[in-house]
Amino acid sequence: MYKKKVSEQFIKLIEIVEKLRSPDGCSWDREQTPKSLLPYFLEEAYEVIESIDSENWDNLKEELGDILLHVILQTQIGIEYNRFNTLDLLNTINRKLINRHPSVFRNSKTNTGLDNQKKNWEELKLKEQNRKSRLDGVPVTLPALNRAQRLQEKASFAGFDWDDIGSVWEKVEEEIEELKDAQLHADEKSIEEELGDLIFSIVNLSRFLNISSEDALRNANKKFANRFYKLEKILLKEGKNFRNVSLKELNEIWDKVKKEI
Repeated sequence: MYKKKVSEQFIKLIEIVEKLRSPDGCSWDREQTPKSLLPYFLEEAYEVIESIDSENWDNLKEELGDILLHVILQTQIGIEYNRFNTLDLLNTINRKLINRHPSVFRNSKTNTGLDNQKKNWEELKLKEQNRKSRLDGVPVTLPALNRAQRLQEKASFAGFDWDDIGSVWEKVEEEIEELKDAQLHADEKSIEEELGDLIFSIVNLSRFLNISSEDALRNANKKFANRFYKLEKILLKEGKNFRNVSLKELNEIWDKVKKEI
């Protein structure tokens, strides 16, 4: 009964989008293209992330619905231009999931450990899509931290990785020293390059710690912002502002705020 209702509502959504794109539908929806929708899709994706971070499950339900709307809208445009349709989409993803999980759907004796599953997934993608490199498939438009971690993961699945986390720590420390040296020599180009290398090595460290570098930095941003908002409220309450407060006093307030947040 549940699946039947899901099917009915899914078909209803498709019909609603078809109506919106029709000549007597919505002018805004009619003028959209795959490219023009991208900024809105990215916004919805980040709203999904925000909902999960804040554990706002009601909001997550709404934001996931918005993502689904984008999928159906992009598909409707594909239908209109004879590129693909909803059935093509479903056939493709179903086939992909079955092919890439042989241990689940084909009784394969492939090692089912998490690391091996990831390696097998990458191997299958390499063969299926006839990729030239194991690094192919990581979008250049990904946020830099995400892309760095995915590139490192793909290289790791191929067997190109550090032996242990101790070696990663050594690399981080090495990059810090190289950055300091570049800064001492006031070599702007080298400073930028060494800073990038240091950040890349920090991402490697986060990967070895099984932490998403993107999530870690996003949470750090949130923590800093919350503490700064608190600092501003304290200054306002005391009738002060940044222009008439010394850095020493700001740091003292900041230390107090850090103990609370």
